Amino acid sequence: MKLGFYTNYDKNTVEFAHKVGFRSMELSAWPDSSLNADQVTDRRIKEVKKDLAEHDIEISALGYYPNYLDPDKAKAEEATRYFYKVMELASRMGVGVVCTFAGRDPDKSIKDNIPLFQEAFTPFCEEAERRGIRIAVENCPMMDRFNLRGENIAISPEVWDEMYSVVPSKALGIELDPSHMVWQGIDYIQAIYDYGDRIFHIHAKDMEINRRVLNRVGILGQAFGDITGLGHGWWRARLPGWGEIDWPRFITALIEVGYKGNIDIEHEDDVFAAAHAREHIDTESGIVEAYGREEKGLILGYNTLSRLIPPGE
Repeated sequence: MKLGFYTNYDKNTVEFAHKVGFRSMELSAWPDSSLNADQVTDRRIKEVKKDLAEHDIEISALGYYPNYLDPDKAKAEEATRYFYKVMELASRMGVGVVCTFAGRDPDKSIKDNIPLFQEAFTPFCEEAERRGIRIAVENCPMMDRFNLRGENIAISPEVWDEMYSVVPSKALGIELDPSHMVWQGIDYIQAIYDYGDRIFHIHAKDMEINRRVLNRVGILGQAFGDITGLGHGWWRARLPGWGEIDWPRFITALIEVGYKGNIDIEHEDDVFAAAHAREHIDTESGIVEAYGREEKGLILGYNTLSRLIPPGE
């Protein structure tokens, strides 16, 4: 169980990670990343892998998080086409996990999205099985703070059960991020024990709850005024150690269920990336580009988690 972070690859970031003590990376594979799956050459892949190996850093996963169920057919088709390229890239790089979203048509209920998910992910999982890789779906609701429309159905254990029912492939699993479960009121520790064999990757992110604001606006969030950063007014993402996650219990549960993957920090903390938080960021790839190489916050996250992972795990 190695500790790392989700980022866009470049040599300076690798050097920083090695110096701090990180030994893992989830690498962005978005079209605007340095690992564009349509364009990256075998020579470039060899260079990237050599650089990481020389710094004792393992690639835990490739990350690409679009909306395959987008009601805009052209967007959904392009996301689908490119995801096959990401799976191909994972095979070329010898990476065993690709992380993504389930997607959602926000005009439909989650129940009515399940057939759309089945249609999209049945062939995805067939391709993953053929290539010997696994698909880890993150549990972020991707809910717009004002219209409360989401772009990812994989928000809770209740929904996971339906997903596995209609797509029973063992190549389909979870990228577990406990931070989302805190603000949703879901027991993230019990989820580990219940779905341990389906957890293929971990995003380490903490969650801060502002109860003063919550007591005024309620769980649906702030309706008026500006909200700084990526939260809903009463909650915001933090680096590990700066929120409400019980990390010793979290890592204990992972060990007890036999989790063999890595733990990669997903930096979305506006406090330590204040300059980035003031920018207008409206894409997932923009978030990882803006936050994923902010060094001070990543060091603080490392200091929290590194002391909790037993040597050799």
